Amino acid sequence: MIAIISDIHSNLEALEATLEAIRAERVARILCLGDIVGYNADPGGCIRLLRDSGAVCVAGNHDRAVTGQITTEGFNPLAARAVEWTRMRLGADDLDWLSRLPLKLDLAEEGSPGLVAVHGAIHPDTGCELVRLDTDERRALSFAALESHPSGARICAFGHTHRIGIFEKRESAVSAHQGDGAIIRDGSFYLVNPGTVGQPRSSDRRASFMLVDPAARTVQVHRVSYDYRRAMAKTREAGLAARLSRVPEPFRGPIRRIYHAIRGRT
Repeated sequence: MIAIISDIHSNLEALEATLEAIRAERVARILCLGDIVGYNADPGGCIRLLRDSGAVCVAGNHDRAVTGQITTEGFNPLAARAVEWTRMRLGADDLDWLSRLPLKLDLAEEGSPGLVAVHGAIHPDTGCELVRLDTDERRALSFAALESHPSGARICAFGHTHRIGIFEKRESAVSAHQGDGAIIRDGSFYLVNPGTVGQPRSSDRRASFMLVDPAARTVQVHRVSYDYRRAMAKTREAGLAARLSRVPEPFRGPIRRIYHAIRGRT
């Protein structure tokens, strides 16, 4: 069984709780879909915890921006500021480790439908970490790339949108599964997103991860509570949070929703 996590974004409390929940499962491998750093205040701690867990990882756009492999053009101001803040606080070993993460990984297990891991999308040859699979058109392009992938994999795990999703293509029809699980059917292809560990963009602040069981042919989403207030207090102390403290409470919710909509671009 494979545990899939994504978009940790330097949230140590969320990552600790998620890995503790994963340890309670019969997991053979942990797969991280990138954006290990960015936005929050514990980049070094998250990197160490991931490395100690033995997780295999791909690079996200925030990871590559911190290492200078891409620029922050197109990042919102808060995201760009967090990239600079993070870069100044990571040691050479952590930066080197981030810079060596691949953009795509093929994971194959005997008797399984096979899985390709990416941060953003599978279909572009370059810049795949920046593509958001948030439209039918983009998902169609990634389904086409998955169907022709040389590995023969039938599942592509992606992150970047911070939104849980299970999409199935069967013959020419694509459907989005409702709920938190799906059966992996012979002859179908799947795009699956575990959501986010450390950067929620909805009213549900819990971390989420996904379990893929090749033997049972199932995909299942799990959610984990953690000390959100503690994590955000550290983010605010580091100067990395949106400044809403002077805004009256009735107006904070709408402002947060607008802010998250804007931030969703990165």
